[in-house]
Amino acid sequence: MFLRNAGKLIVGMGLWPAAVLGQTSTPTRPDSAAQHATAAVVGKPSLTGVWKGPLSIPGGTLPVQISIIQPGANKLIATLDLPAKRLNKVPASLTLRGDTLIFYAATVDCRFVCTQAGEAGQELRGVWSQPGLRVPLVLQRAAANGAGPASTEKTVAVKATTYHIETVSLTSQPGNVALAGTLSIPDGAGPFPAAVLLSDMGSQDRDSRQGSYRFFADIAATLARQGIAVLRLDDRGVGQSGGNGTLATTADLVRDALAGLNYLRVRPSIDPARTGLIGHGEGGNVALLAAAQPVPPGFVVAMAASGLVGLDLLASQAEPLSTADTARIGAARRQAWAEVLAKAAKLRTSGSNSAQVETYVAQQRLKIKSEARKQAEATLKFRRTMLEIVRQTASNDQAQAIVVNMLRQRYPDQDPALARARATDLLTPWYRYYLKFDPQASLADVQCPVLLLNGTDDAEVNAATNLTALEKGLKGNKRVSSRRLPGLNHWFQTPTAELIVADDGTVDPVVAPVLLTTVRDWVLQQGSK
Repeated sequence: MFLRNAGKLIVGMGLWPAAVLGQTSTPTRPDSAAQHATAAVVGKPSLTGVWKGPLSIPGGTLPVQISIIQPGANKLIATLDLPAKRLNKVPASLTLRGDTLIFYAATVDCRFVCTQAGEAGQELRGVWSQPGLRVPLVLQRAAANGAGPASTEKTVAVKATTYHIETVSLTSQPGNVALAGTLSIPDGAGPFPAAVLLSDMGSQDRDSRQGSYRFFADIAATLARQGIAVLRLDDRGVGQSGGNGTLATTADLVRDALAGLNYLRVRPSIDPARTGLIGHGEGGNVALLAAAQPVPPGFVVAMAASGLVGLDLLASQAEPLSTADTARIGAARRQAWAEVLAKAAKLRTSGSNSAQVETYVAQQRLKIKSEARKQAEATLKFRRTMLEIVRQTASNDQAQAIVVNMLRQRYPDQDPALARARATDLLTPWYRYYLKFDPQASLADVQCPVLLLNGTDDAEVNAATNLTALEKGLKGNKRVSSRRLPGLNHWFQTPTAELIVADDGTVDPVVAPVLLTTVRDWVLQQGSK
């Protein structure tokens, strides 16, 4: 297992050193002489290239990648990538002792001792060791084309760099709303391409934090390390930003986005022509609205943006329930399945053959799924009716009374205070505005480069429905690209099945590397055109 060792981080589940994660104002220097060993280059076959393979750990495997380059005669430089743990380009020393190669990444305290083997030297075979783990490992040389999924986009050469962070404060007009945030900016003179990150609906901090998951912080660190400056802001009323998020509408958020864009454009180390917006969820729609303004951003990346009218999108999402309601629904489903299994056991003891029992279980499974589908349809109808009442009822008092009554009838065991709080949320200026919001209205005016991204497992913004609608609305723009990312949810997290489970059974969510790579490559391409 990737272990914790008295607070020290070992390859895996712990908190990595700040220098590794890139969350520090002190730039890391991956090209320093202290971090790379010089080694004599042996004869053919060459060691340079990318080597990949699965590392066996208790409970599964972890993808490992070692990259080797030769910057000059008699010198090799190696870096280690552990995508599932958000570790990229970790410096590793490389020592050659006869036919034996020794890789050592001091930052994460792991070592790989191996020899070049296989047909034409296409494998590295040896032993991987770290505190608490010692296992065989075989890495294979990746194909020259990257051995990744085929892509129609041009590959951009990316040079890893260091970066620093700065605390930022700016003002959004009208209203003199103070916004605070963090600018992650590559070291050097620039000018650099840059982006403002725009959060999803609801009040988010500058990291777009969901528990231990720091979506925007990870995006900012990755892009800044590879030459793209990133500004991320606390939403109104969150963290160090002023204003009141419950009173802000989507139109207000567009003004906040433009304020961030204007802040970046006047900085001497930023290229104003390559400064754009990267939005998530509602933030993607905010970015598209900003792109329809007279002075648009240089580009837009819309991640899980809606292509539907606000009421339709919100109605299709799950109804927020209390812990007690969720537990009750889960208990009812478990009880129903337990009764099926009990009945199947009785059938076996009463003389029914295996085929008869299996037929019964299959029929009951379909019945339970059908019931769940009916419940989902009923919830959709309930939500649509409730939201339509909010949209059409001008009086807050009247709308709140109706909504509270509807919620108490549908969820009789729910605390009445929760029903009143839910009704209050539905009557905020943002909610009233968004119920009438049509993202299609201004798409024809968007002419800057646009990248649309959706995860195919997004339960909040259906990829097929919403991406298709946005593509249709942007059909007049010849600079639109779109991608459906397989297996990713609304927060673009690496699927749980591909992550490492901690000793306590939990899994730390991780931003999917494919999202980070896709956004990085596309943004850098805009500067090359």
